[in-house]
Amino acid sequence: MDTLGLNIGEVARRAGLHTSAIRYYESVGLLHPPRRASGWRRYDSAVLDHLQVIRAARELGFTLDEIRTLLHGFPTNTPPPARWRALARRKLPEVEATIKRATAMQRLLQAGLRCECVRIEDCFLDDCSDDLCETCA
Repeated sequence: MDTLGLNIGEVARRAGLHTSAIRYYESVGLLHPPRRASGWRRYDSAVLDHLQVIRAARELGFTLDEIRTLLHGFPTNTPPPARWRALARRKLPEVEATIKRATAMQRLLQAGLRCECVRIEDCFLDDCSDDLCETCA
Protein backbone atom coordinates (compact mmCIF):
# COMPACT_ATOMS: atom_id res chain seq x y z
CA MET A 1 0.00 0.00 0.00
CA ASP A 2 1.31 3.45 -0.80
CA THR A 3 1.26 6.30 1.71
CA LEU A 4 -1.98 7.60 0.23
CA GLY A 5 -3.90 4.50 1.30
CA LEU A 6 -6.11 2.14 -0.65
CA ASN A 7 -8.44 3.38 -3.34
CA ILE A 8 -12.04 2.20 -3.34
CA GLY A 9 -11.42 -0.31 -6.13
CA GLU A 10 -8.63 -2.00 -4.18
CA VAL A 11 -10.73 -2.10 -1.01
CA ALA A 12 -13.62 -3.61 -2.97
CA ARG A 13 -11.37 -6.22 -4.58
CA ARG A 14 -9.77 -7.25 -1.28
CA ALA A 15 -13.10 -7.31 0.57
CA GLY A 16 -14.94 -9.15 -2.20
CA LEU A 17 -17.51 -6.37 -2.57
CA HIS A 18 -18.68 -3.98 -5.24
CA THR A 19 -17.55 -0.39 -4.90
CA SER A 20 -21.23 0.57 -4.69
CA ALA A 21 -21.55 -1.49 -1.49
CA ILE A 22 -18.68 0.42 0.09
CA ARG A 23 -20.22 3.75 -0.88
CA TYR A 24 -23.57 2.53 0.47
CA TYR A 25 -22.02 1.49 3.79
CA GLU A 26 -20.55 4.98 4.03
CA SER A 27 -23.91 6.61 3.21
CA VAL A 28 -25.76 4.66 5.95
CA GLY A 29 -23.08 5.28 8.56
CA LEU A 30 -21.49 1.85 8.80
CA LEU A 31 -18.16 3.15 7.53
CA HIS A 32 -16.69 6.49 8.44
CA PRO A 33 -16.08 8.68 5.40
CA PRO A 34 -12.52 8.09 4.19
CA ARG A 35 -9.98 10.81 3.75
CA ARG A 36 -9.71 12.29 0.29
CA ALA A 37 -6.67 12.85 -1.89
CA SER A 38 -7.28 14.94 -5.01
CA GLY A 39 -10.99 14.20 -4.59
CA TRP A 40 -10.52 10.41 -4.47
CA ARG A 41 -11.43 8.21 -1.53
CA ARG A 42 -8.35 6.84 0.23
CA TYR A 43 -8.78 4.16 2.87
CA ASP A 44 -6.55 2.90 5.63
CA SER A 45 -6.12 -0.89 5.49
CA ALA A 46 -8.10 -1.16 8.78
CA VAL A 47 -11.25 -0.66 6.69
CA LEU A 48 -10.85 -4.27 5.50
CA ASP A 49 -11.30 -5.59 9.06
CA HIS A 50 -14.28 -3.29 9.49
CA LEU A 51 -15.85 -4.61 6.29
CA GLN A 52 -15.27 -8.18 7.45
CA VAL A 53 -17.22 -7.45 10.64
CA ILE A 54 -20.05 -5.89 8.61
CA ARG A 55 -20.19 -8.84 6.22
CA ALA A 56 -20.18 -11.45 9.01
CA ALA A 57 -22.89 -9.58 10.95
CA ARG A 58 -25.07 -9.25 7.82
CA GLU A 59 -24.68 -12.97 7.05
CA LEU A 60 -25.82 -13.78 10.60
CA GLY A 61 -28.94 -11.65 10.15
CA PHE A 62 -28.11 -8.44 11.99
CA THR A 63 -29.84 -5.39 10.56
CA LEU A 64 -27.91 -2.38 9.33
CA ASP A 65 -29.16 -0.41 12.33
CA GLU A 66 -27.93 -3.10 14.72
CA ILE A 67 -24.53 -3.19 13.04
CA ARG A 68 -24.31 0.59 13.13
CA THR A 69 -25.16 0.55 16.85
CA LEU A 70 -22.61 -2.18 17.55
CA LEU A 71 -19.86 -0.33 15.70
CA HIS A 72 -20.66 3.32 16.36
CA GLY A 73 -23.53 3.54 18.85
CA PHE A 74 -21.40 3.61 21.97
CA PRO A 75 -18.75 5.91 23.36
CA THR A 76 -15.41 5.12 21.70
CA ASN A 77 -13.94 3.63 24.88
CA THR A 78 -16.81 1.12 25.34
CA PRO A 79 -15.25 -2.36 25.25
CA PRO A 80 -16.69 -5.02 22.93
CA PRO A 81 -18.18 -7.13 25.79
CA ALA A 82 -20.31 -4.19 26.94
CA ARG A 83 -21.46 -3.58 23.36
CA TRP A 84 -22.39 -7.24 22.93
CA ARG A 85 -24.31 -7.37 26.21
CA ALA A 86 -26.37 -4.33 25.24
CA LEU A 87 -27.13 -5.74 21.80
CA ALA A 88 -27.80 -9.26 23.13
CA ARG A 89 -30.40 -8.00 25.62
CA ARG A 90 -32.36 -6.51 22.71
CA LYS A 91 -31.71 -9.17 20.06
CA LEU A 92 -32.04 -12.47 21.96
CA PRO A 93 -35.84 -12.28 22.45
CA GLU A 94 -36.23 -11.73 18.68
CA VAL A 95 -33.96 -14.67 17.87
CA GLU A 96 -35.75 -16.89 20.38
CA ALA A 97 -39.11 -16.02 18.79
CA THR A 98 -37.68 -16.85 15.35
CA ILE A 99 -36.43 -20.20 16.62
CA LYS A 100 -39.84 -20.94 18.14
CA ARG A 101 -41.57 -20.17 14.81
CA ALA A 102 -39.02 -22.23 12.86
CA THR A 103 -39.46 -25.17 15.25
CA ALA A 104 -43.24 -25.00 14.86
CA MET A 105 -42.82 -24.89 11.06
CA GLN A 106 -40.48 -27.89 11.20
CA ARG A 107 -42.98 -29.88 13.27
CA LEU A 108 -45.83 -28.96 10.92
CA LEU A 109 -43.81 -30.04 7.88
CA GLN A 110 -42.82 -33.28 9.56
CA ALA A 111 -46.49 -33.89 10.40
CA GLY A 112 -47.29 -33.12 6.76
CA LEU A 113 -45.06 -36.01 5.70
CA ARG A 114 -47.28 -38.31 7.78
CA CYS A 115 -50.52 -36.55 6.83
CA GLU A 116 -53.63 -38.63 6.11
CA CYS A 117 -56.13 -35.77 6.36
CA VAL A 118 -59.04 -35.42 3.98
CA ARG A 119 -59.23 -31.63 4.27
CA ILE A 120 -56.32 -29.17 4.49
CA GLU A 121 -58.06 -27.44 7.39
CA ASP A 122 -57.69 -30.62 9.44
CA CYS A 123 -53.92 -30.42 9.08
CA PHE A 124 -53.93 -27.32 11.26
CA LEU A 125 -56.28 -28.79 13.82
CA ASP A 126 -55.88 -31.98 15.80
CA ASP A 127 -55.51 -34.65 13.13
CA CYS A 128 -52.01 -33.97 11.85
CA SER A 129 -50.60 -31.55 14.29
CA ASP A 130 -51.19 -32.94 17.77
CA ASP A 131 -47.51 -32.45 18.54
CA LEU A 132 -47.78 -28.77 17.54
CA CYS A 133 -50.15 -27.69 20.27
CA GLU A 134 -47.41 -26.51 22.64
CA THR A 135 -45.79 -24.27 20.00
CA CYS A 136 -48.97 -23.02 18.33
CA ALA A 137 -50.65 -21.86 21.53
